[in-house]
Amino acid sequence: MTILDRLKALQEGLNEFYAGPYRSTFAKAGQQEEDLFMLLVMGEALGIDNPASYYTMELLPIIYEDFHAWHLRMGMEHSPLENFSCC
Repeated sequence: MTILDRLKALQEGLNEFYAGPYRSTFAKAGQQEEDLFMLLVMGEALGIDNPASYYTMELLPIIYEDFHAWHLRMGMEHSPLENFSCC
C-alpha cells in the first residue's frame, strides 16, 4: 500500500467520522422539505388555498426592493408582471 493510498483511506475515514453522524439529520430534513412541497403542490392542485399566502403579504415591501435585481439576473429586461413594474 503506497502513501497516497494510505492518505486517501485516512481522508475517507476522517470524512466518515465528521459527516457520518449528520447524514441521517440531512436526510430527514430533505424528506421534510419534500413533504412540505408535495403538500403545497397537491393542495393547490385540489383547489385548497395556501395558508401561508395571507402571511406573506407582509413581506411584499421587502421583496419589492430586491425584485428589480432579481428579474435582471433572470434575464428579463422589464418586470414580467403587468401590475408590478419597477423599471
